[in-house]
Amino acid sequence: MHTLLSPRRRTLLKVLGAATLASAGCTDPRSGPGVRPREFAFGGPTMGTHYTTKIAAPRLTPTAQAAAREAVRLALETVNLRMSTYLPDSELTRLNRHAGDAPFALSPDTLAVLDLAQRVSERSGGAFDVTVGPVVDAWGFGPSKLNQVPPDEALRALGARIGYQMLTVDARAGSVTKARPDVRADLSAIAKGFAVDQAARALEALGFGDYLIEAGGEVRTRGLNAHDEPWRIGIERPDAAPPQVHCVVPLSGMSMATSGDYRIYFEQAGRRYSHEIDPRTGAPIRNGLASATVVAPECGFADAMATALIVLGPERGLALAEREALAAYFIVRERDGEFSERQSSAFAALGGHEVHAVRG
Repeated sequence: MHTLLSPRRRTLLKVLGAATLASAGCTDPRSGPGVRPREFAFGGPTMGTHYTTKIAAPRLTPTAQAAAREAVRLALETVNLRMSTYLPDSELTRLNRHAGDAPFALSPDTLAVLDLAQRVSERSGGAFDVTVGPVVDAWGFGPSKLNQVPPDEALRALGARIGYQMLTVDARAGSVTKARPDVRADLSAIAKGFAVDQAARALEALGFGDYLIEAGGEVRTRGLNAHDEPWRIGIERPDAAPPQVHCVVPLSGMSMATSGDYRIYFEQAGRRYSHEIDPRTGAPIRNGLASATVVAPECGFADAMATALIVLGPERGLALAEREALAAYFIVRERDGEFSERQSSAFAALGGHEVHAVRG
């Protein structure tokens, strides 16, 4: 199976089963014995991960169920076919192979993702950057998975190819221009969220108004669950094995994405190196931030901004969230091995989330 996302860019928010996080998946105790909640759920593999869709609707016909399945599948697959870094004929692969200085034409969807990526890069001062892929690969978090500390001279050489300013997106012309032939874009930290957005729009076009769509941890919701309550989405506790819920957030009409440093890393000479790379330094982050969560209307934006915030760290990340009125939640790794939590004013205003104290 061809995949869009390499493991290094997997976000870490989990919708970990109906019993703990998505209460729509449980039998409703108020509905009486033998009565199931009005929910239709389905899922499958996508982009190197798995997706889940829950629709709260009474008595869906087989035709309606089939239409929902196909709409979500097609939306996710279309994004994969256009933005995969693995498929040799995807739009993104062809852009990365393009060695000329002429503008390269792209479909509206791929162009929209690149345009969104540039805007997040600008707002975060370059903490998010889709051109960082070569440096991430050099650290062994790419397809080779040969975790290693690269030589300084190799990182300096690669640094000449890194920088979001090396991509010029012309939305009116429908094209992108590269400043250097060897500039390469990797949309792994944004395209999955965009795919969730596209799947949500596909469901809405069919008339569904109460749903949850999750793909590899990126979530978008609308309306209410089968108990006529907001969807309950969990933020994962860092370093927990097996995964555990740290915080539960009720969502309706919003999306949520999390980036974390604790799933993909390697250790060398007593030092831990995370897959979260700072594009501005070419090195793994060492800012004490274990995870950053963003809640926003669009999942693609939340996906990208969560990556930017974990790169910025707890202080600068929280400052950006307050300045931009972002709903952001941070889990900080303290020196004594415990965790602390910080949240922006907009996240606190969401209300009703349950935060559980955790120990390292």
